[in-house]
Amino acid sequence: MTRHAPAQHPEGVGGEGSRVVVVGATGNVGTSVVRALSEDPTVGSVLGLARRVPGWQPDKTQWRAVDIEPGGDDLVPLFRGADAVVHLAWKFQPTHHPAETWRTNILGGVRVFDAVAAAGVPALVHASSVGAYSPGPKDRRVDESWPTHGWPQAAYTREKAYLERVLDAYEHAHPEIRVVRMRPGFLFKKAAAAEQRRIFAGRLLPGRLVRPELIPVVPDLPGLRLQALHSDDAAAAYRAAVALPVRGAFNLAAEPPLDAEVLARVFAARSRSMPVRPVRAALATAWRLHLVPASPDLFDAVLRLPLMDSTRAMEELSWEPQHTAEEAVGEFLDGLRSGAGMDTAPLAPERTLTQRLDHAADRVMRT
Repeated sequence: MTRHAPAQHPEGVGGEGSRVVVVGATGNVGTSVVRALSEDPTVGSVLGLARRVPGWQPDKTQWRAVDIEPGGDDLVPLFRGADAVVHLAWKFQPTHHPAETWRTNILGGVRVFDAVAAAGVPALVHASSVGAYSPGPKDRRVDESWPTHGWPQAAYTREKAYLERVLDAYEHAHPEIRVVRMRPGFLFKKAAAAEQRRIFAGRLLPGRLVRPELIPVVPDLPGLRLQALHSDDAAAAYRAAVALPVRGAFNLAAEPPLDAEVLARVFAARSRSMPVRPVRAALATAWRLHLVPASPDLFDAVLRLPLMDSTRAMEELSWEPQHTAEEAVGEFLDGLRSGAGMDTAPLAPERTLTQRLDHAADRVMRT
């Protein structure tokens, strides 16, 4: 694998009193990034942008409600004078209507990138993903030179890969902007459990049912080996990428990779070998019936993701995860069982069963 030499670029933006704008600041990663920046003594102020202003109010942070989609708010005045913009905004649903997620994730992302250039911001840190990578090996690690063409059938991976191509052209057109692409594995923390349940499992599954005694078997599927990371550890890497004179892509993952054996240990369950086809067929049926929001195409993509080598982040960002992947997943499960959350719209605590049924009925009527 190709190793990257330490970056040789102009100074980062870690000088005292720096101003950082975070787009998509109220979700799983956004809240961790805002907290990390607000606690950094070299950061003077943080402007958090989101669709809805939260009740949560960390130090040195101001909030603005914005719409990044075409026809939405003018982002240039909000970015002007910033030392860095961190772009985290992402819409995962509706998976049955990919044109809607494309409008937010691609067209909105391009609007953010263009506004960074128009406002003269010297640094852009973009949330890419392991999902941007082309299918790769499960028995060895790949570095940041692995192709980023995604898995074309899944909207999430297709959109992450498309923005990688947008940034290729953007860096060529704007060499004065220091562009950093963060490619983390799956991100978990306790406070984001309810949000992630809603995104991937749907609102009808009560988090309190996700208990080890109710999950006796973890399926051992071919290709089920993926990487995870605590959201706060990812935030530490984002903070370093804002402050340090680096550019380019950084893989972010904690040990160990999550396979059936590790997941069985987390759930105190047994693992059992199973073929992929019947599991996928069951998921596809549930998705077509709108019982779960996670599409079978995303399931296909997950089984094809490569394992990442995070050496570059450790060397150039002086970064090291403080949580194992097992601990990150364990926190997520604890958050599901306890109904954890935060005072932001995406991380709102788990609703009651009656509230979930009412919401599901409303969505069916609007579908």
